[in-house]
Amino acid sequence: MYLKVISLLFLLFSSFLSCTKIQAANETPFVKIGVLSHRGNEKTLKIWNPTANYLIAKLPQYDFEIVPLKFDQVESAVKDATVDFILVNSGIYVNLEAKYNVTRLATMINLRNDTPYSIFGGVIFTRSDREDIQTLEDTKGKSFMAVDETSLGGFQMAWRELNAKDIDPYSDFSRLEFGGIHDDVVMSVINKKIDVGTVRTDILERMSYAGTIDLKQIKIINPQYHQKFSLMHSTRLYPEWPFSQLPHVDPQLARQVAVALFQMPKDDPALLAGKYAGWSIPLDYHEVHALFKELKLPPYASLAQLTIIEAIKLYWYWVIASMIALLGLLSLTSLVVKRNRELKYRQSRLERQHQLINESVADGIYGVDLVGNCTFINKATVEMTGWTVEDLIGNNQHKILHHTHEDGTPHLRTDCPVYQSSFDNQPRFVADDIFWKKDGTYINVEYSCTPLRGIRGETRGSVVVFRDITARKQAQKHAQEHQSQLAHVGRLSTLGEMASGIAHELNQPLTAISTNARACIRLLESDIHNAESCADVMEKIASQAERAGGVIQHIRHFAHKELPNIKPAKISNMMTVVLDLVEREIKNKKIILKLDLDKDVPWVMAQDIQIEQVILNLVRNAIESLESMPKSKRKLIISTKKIPNNRLEVRVTDTGRGLKKVIREQLFEPFMTTKENGMGLGLSISQGIIEAHGDQIKVETPIAHSGVSFYFSLLQSSAEEVEKMKYA
Repeated sequence: MYLKVISLLFLLFSSFLSCTKIQAANETPFVKIGVLSHRGNEKTLKIWNPTANYLIAKLPQYDFEIVPLKFDQVESAVKDATVDFILVNSGIYVNLEAKYNVTRLATMINLRNDTPYSIFGGVIFTRSDREDIQTLEDTKGKSFMAVDETSLGGFQMAWRELNAKDIDPYSDFSRLEFGGIHDDVVMSVINKKIDVGTVRTDILERMSYAGTIDLKQIKIINPQYHQKFSLMHSTRLYPEWPFSQLPHVDPQLARQVAVALFQMPKDDPALLAGKYAGWSIPLDYHEVHALFKELKLPPYASLAQLTIIEAIKLYWYWVIASMIALLGLLSLTSLVVKRNRELKYRQSRLERQHQLINESVADGIYGVDLVGNCTFINKATVEMTGWTVEDLIGNNQHKILHHTHEDGTPHLRTDCPVYQSSFDNQPRFVADDIFWKKDGTYINVEYSCTPLRGIRGETRGSVVVFRDITARKQAQKHAQEHQSQLAHVGRLSTLGEMASGIAHELNQPLTAISTNARACIRLLESDIHNAESCADVMEKIASQAERAGGVIQHIRHFAHKELPNIKPAKISNMMTVVLDLVEREIKNKKIILKLDLDKDVPWVMAQDIQIEQVILNLVRNAIESLESMPKSKRKLIISTKKIPNNRLEVRVTDTGRGLKKVIREQLFEPFMTTKENGMGLGLSISQGIIEAHGDQIKVETPIAHSGVSFYFSLLQSSAEEVEKMKYA
C-alpha cells in the first residue's frame, strides 16, 4: 500500500516537473545588458533603451533589457552572472577580462559634433579665472575631484599623466574626492567647491551643448592635440568602451548580437538616442593594459618588473599560445572583415529597398513611443506636413501635429486617439481631424493608430497611418452647396406645379374684396345712414385681404433660399405653412385630412424651410396617389409622436394603392419618377435633407396591401435652446 502511494506521488512530481519545463521552454528568453551608469540611471536608460529595442527587432526570439550599474555594482553583477552582456569603460573591461574571462564582441564608435570616434581620453580642468593653476605641476596642494577610482576616463587616465610628473593624487593633493557622476564633478569645479577636476572627453562639450555650462568658464590643463580627435583632452587616447559577453552566454547568441550591432543602420533611432555612430570589430586594448601596468593597478598590482627575455623564459608556453591565438585571430579577423563586407552589401540593398517602399507609399506613416515622442517617419509625412526628420523624431508628435482643433481650441492630450491606443491597446480610426503643417497652416486628415506590441504582448507605442483628405472635404462642401441649390430649385418647381391652385387661392379672396368694396360704395350712395352695414362689409374686406396676404407670405417663405444653420423650430408652424399651400387641392379632391400632432413635443432642431419642403413633397405625393381611389377611401393622415433617443417621428400616411416592390427599391434615386411629367428629384432631394438632419426617410405599408406611409425623425429641441433662440 505504501509503495503504491509513493509511486503515485513520484508520478505526480514527475508530471509537475515536465509541465514546468514545457512552460519554461515556451517563455521568451530574457537577455540582460549591464551598462555602466556614469551619468545617472535615468540618463543611462534613456540613452541605451533604444539599442535594446533595436536588438529585440533584429532578434525577436529574445527580449533584451538594459540594467544600469554603478561603478561598485559592476564586478558583483559579472561575478554573480546577473547580466549576460556588459558595456563598461575600457579599464573596467580589462579587469573583468582577467578575473572573469569576459570577452569583447565589438567596440563602440562614439559620435560628437557629427564626427565618429572609436577612441577617447580624459580632461583635466579648472575654472578659467584660476591664474594660479596653469600646468599639472600647479595642481599640487590643491583640492582634486574625479568620478570614481575605477573610472578610466574619469580618473585613471589623469592619474597616469600626473604620475608622469611625479604627482601622487593620494598624497600630493590637499583633498581627493570622487563625485560618482561626471556632471557633479564639473559643477563642483564651476561652483568653486573644488579647485581641479577630471572627467572623460566629450562631457564638457555635452554640457555646453545642453546649456548647463559655459565653456568660457573652463580652462583645460595640459591640453593635447590630435589630428584625428578634435575634442578637448589632457591625456593620451584609449579605445572606446567594448561591448562584451559573459562566459555563460551561448556562443550562437553572442554571434547573433555581434552581427546585429555591426549591421545597425546609420539612421537608426538607437544611434540618435545614444549619440554614437555604430560599432566596429573589437580594437586593441594594449594601451589600457600599459596604463594599468604603469600605475600597478589590478590585474597588474603585484606584477614584478621583468625583462622581455625573462618574461619569455618564464611564460614561454603563453608566448606560443599567444602566437597561435594571434594567427587564429588574424584568420578570424579576415573572416569577420569578409563577412562584414557581405553584411554591408546586404545592408545597402535592404536600405535601398526600404527607401523605395517608403517613397512609393502615398500615405504618411510615423511611429510613437509610450511617452508620445516620434520614433520614425516616412517621406510622405515630410512632404504632406513640411516637418523634417529632425523636427519630429525624438519630439512630442501631439504638440507638433495636432495640438489644437480646427477652430483653434486646445486638443487635450487625454483626448488624443494616439495616446489612447497606446494605453488601452485598442486600434482606432479617426475619419476627420487636422494636422498642423510647419508653415502654420493645416490639412484635413483621416488616420488610423494601431498599438505596437513587443514579443511578450506589452505595448511599446503605436503606429499612425494618415491620409490628406483636404480635397475630399472641399468636394463635400461643394456637394452640400449643390444639394442646397437643388433643394431650392425643387421648391420653386413644386410652386410652379401648384401655380394654378395658388392662383385660384389668391383669386378667391381678391374677388371677395372687390365685390364687397363695390357693395359698400352702393350702400353709401343710396343712403348715408347705412354706415353700420358698411362697417360689416369692410370687416369682410379686411378678413379676405388678410387671407390673401397670408397665402402670399407662405409662398414667399417657402420660396426663400434657406440659411444653412439648424435651430429650434416649431413643428405646428411648419405644418401650417404646408397645409396652407395644399388646402385647395385637398378640398377639391375630397380628401379626408387627419392631423395628429404630439403636443408634448412642440419644438424640434431643424432647418424649417427644408423640413417644410420634405413634408410638402410627401403630402403632394400622397394627394396624387389618392386621386385614383374612390372618394370614400381618400384619407390623408399627418402625425407626429415621440420616439426613443430624444427624437420626434413625423409620418405622412395615405390610403392609396401603395407602391410596387420594384419601385420601392429605386424610390429615392435621382430622376426616378412614376409621374408622366415628373422630374424625379423630389424624394431624392428630400432624402438628402433628412440625412443632413441625422436620419433617413423610410417607407412601410401600414394596411395590408393598401396605402403607404413615409416617415422620418427629427431631434427634439430642449427648453434651454428654445429660450436661447428667443433672446438671441
